Amino acid sequence: MFETLILLESFFYPDSMKHVPIYSIDKFNSKQELGIQYQIDVFDKNRDFKVSYPHRHDDFYEILYITQGAGIYTIDFQQYEIKANTVFFLSPGQIHELKLSDDIKGFIFLFTSAFYHVNKTDLFKLFELPFFYTLGKETPPLFLQHSNQRNLLTEFFEKAIRENEQDLAEKDDAIRAFLDLILIHCKRLYPEFLDEKMSRGKLLVKRLKQLIEKKCRENFSVKEYAGLLNVAPSYLSETVKNLTGRTSSDLINDRMILEIKRMLVHSELTVSEIAFQLHFADQSYFSKYFKKLTQLSPLEFRAKASKM
Repeated sequence: MFETLILLESFFYPDSMKHVPIYSIDKFNSKQELGIQYQIDVFDKNRDFKVSYPHRHDDFYEILYITQGAGIYTIDFQQYEIKANTVFFLSPGQIHELKLSDDIKGFIFLFTSAFYHVNKTDLFKLFELPFFYTLGKETPPLFLQHSNQRNLLTEFFEKAIRENEQDLAEKDDAIRAFLDLILIHCKRLYPEFLDEKMSRGKLLVKRLKQLIEKKCRENFSVKEYAGLLNVAPSYLSETVKNLTGRTSSDLINDRMILEIKRMLVHSELTVSEIAFQLHFADQSYFSKYFKKLTQLSPLEFRAKASKM
C-alpha cells in the first residue's frame, strides 16, 4: 500500500486560495527551529510532519532524490511515477501531493533563495537551471541511468548531511558548496543541457518564463512581456520559436491555463470572479478561451476535477 507523506514549496497567493495550505521551510524541521534556510536529510516513510495535501510552499526549493521505493508525485495536475534512481525538483508556488510506498528511501534538500544566493551576483541563477520554473512535461524528473552518476550524487548528499550534523566553523558555506555540486551534477545530466551550453537565446527564454511566472495573473500580451525584457516582440517570438518549437503565446497560455485550473480546483470563486481576478474582459471571453485550450468549459473542468 502507498502511504501519503509530506513535502515542499510556494510564493504568495491570494485569500481566494487560502484553504490550500502554504508551508514555510520551518514546518519541515524536526527540531522545530525557526528562521532556518535549509534542510538536508535522509528521506523515508518516517519523515512525516503531518501536513495537509495538496499544499504549497513559500520561498524555498526542493531536490528529492529517490534511491528505493515507488509511488506517484503529482505536481500542478501532472502525475509522475516515483521509482528508484530518480531526482525530482520543485519550485516555489507549485501545488503538489505525494503517495509513496512503505519502503521509500532517498535524500531531500530544501533551501531558500536567500540561502542559495549568498555571495552570488546573478539573481537569475535559479531561473536559468533547466529544472526550476518550467511547466508540466517540459520538466520531467531526472533519471540516473549509470551507477557512477548515482554514486556521485549519493556522495554529495551524504557529505552534506554529515556536515550538517556537526557544529564546525563555516558550516553553512560548506553545505552551500555541496548544494552547488548537487545542482551542477544534475544540470550536466538534465536533457536540455546534453547538447550545448546556455546561449543568449536560452537565457532570454528562461527570463521570459520567470516573468510569466511572476506576472501570469496580469494577463500580459507578448508585446508587454517583450517590453519588460527590453527586446522587440518579433525578436522574442522568433527566439522562443527557434529554441522551443513553440510560440511566446503558447508559453503564456500554458501558465494562464495552469493558474485557471488551480483556481477552479482549489478555490470557491465563481467563474466570473476568476475571470475578473485574471483580468479577462468578461466571463464569456474567459470561458471561450479556456475551452479552446482545454476542450472543456471551466465548469466542466471543475466538475471533472472534483471526481478525481
